[in-house]
Amino acid sequence: MIVRSSTAAPGSFTGDHPAAPRTASRMAPILGPAFVAAIAYVDPGNVATNLTAGATYGYLLVWVVVVASLVAILVQFQAAKLGTATGKSLPQLCRERLPRWGTRLLWVQAEVVVLATDLAEFVGAAIGMRLLFGMPVAMSAAVTAVVSLLLLELRRQGRTRRFELMSAAALLLVGAGIGYDILVVGNQSAAGLAGGLLPGFHGADSLVLAMGIVGATVMPHAVYLHSALVQGRGLSAEAARRDPGLVRRALRLDCVLALGIATVVNVSMIALGAGLGAATGGSWTGDLVAAHGELAGRIGGLAALAFAVALLSSGISSSGVGTLAGDVVMHGFLGWRVPAHVRRIVTMAPAVLALTLGVPLTGLLVASQVVISLGVPVALFLLVWFCRDRSLMGPLVNAPLTTRIAGATGALVAALGVCLPFTLFF
Repeated sequence: MIVRSSTAAPGSFTGDHPAAPRTASRMAPILGPAFVAAIAYVDPGNVATNLTAGATYGYLLVWVVVVASLVAILVQFQAAKLGTATGKSLPQLCRERLPRWGTRLLWVQAEVVVLATDLAEFVGAAIGMRLLFGMPVAMSAAVTAVVSLLLLELRRQGRTRRFELMSAAALLLVGAGIGYDILVVGNQSAAGLAGGLLPGFHGADSLVLAMGIVGATVMPHAVYLHSALVQGRGLSAEAARRDPGLVRRALRLDCVLALGIATVVNVSMIALGAGLGAATGGSWTGDLVAAHGELAGRIGGLAALAFAVALLSSGISSSGVGTLAGDVVMHGFLGWRVPAHVRRIVTMAPAVLALTLGVPLTGLLVASQVVISLGVPVALFLLVWFCRDRSLMGPLVNAPLTTRIAGATGALVAALGVCLPFTLFF
């Protein structure tokens, strides 16, 4: 069933008038949801895996980041289409169309994924605050929770555009910090970067790390969230019926622009890892705290500050997005809502415990990506399954070729996600 709106918001793409907006500049009002989802692609888990890849193997795994990012663009575009065509999130559709027991199982695995995501984000923010201010673990976790709740309050009060602009600013801030450090560290090779675009591995450990990069890039909670964020922005099933091409272009522009920036930032993280690894003669292997110390000792305080600010921005912004995704997951699968501050307290508890016990932080970040990777096959299967249904998607239904491509890439990512924990543990 396609949900249709009888009224159109100002600037909506209804196609009722010959002068309906058709240019990128007139599409500006709908740009934003993908930038919120893109924060998940530059979270502290990405920082840890990409820096480790660069420090350990140089530019060898750049191609993994690029391929995974292209898959992510396709996946997020599907999620945006699904939310636009149905007016419902992916979890809501599961609750309506699947047996109750199946929905409950899906909710449990989605909550585990969100919890692992929150763990990575809290750890990253805590590292950033400790590097910047020397904060104790408990205090840094509390500050992260408060700041992320303040960001969510903007959206709760209807200030969605401000929330999206702050997410875009956080994305650019992370990129600016990493970019500055690349410039001051140096030791970069254009030929090496180009060579990294050619697929290849160097031993089993590089394969494991590549699977970790995939797990950190294709994020299930971002899929659930994006399908909810696109609703109520002037794009509707009615608009899609009247001018599906325009709606597709609008959604595609948002996804390509936001996730394209995230791709550049992730490649830059590998380049920074490669440069810093070369500067230290291979003694630094990707640890985030040690990276700050190496930057401060070898380059100067400003380089270390830029790194800490980028990591803190990554952790805090992605923490707010993770809490929002958790709300979408619970409300969609179960029809329940829990106050944001309650969710924040529950989800921050494992991170605070792990930090208090002195668990190695970078290793904890990588381990969280292993857990997240287990949720990738579920989210991708559901997404492709629903997007191929013409009775549900209407004119935004996937073309057969798109379904085959999405299914094949989803199966590949799912296979990597399933193989990762077995490779690590056995």
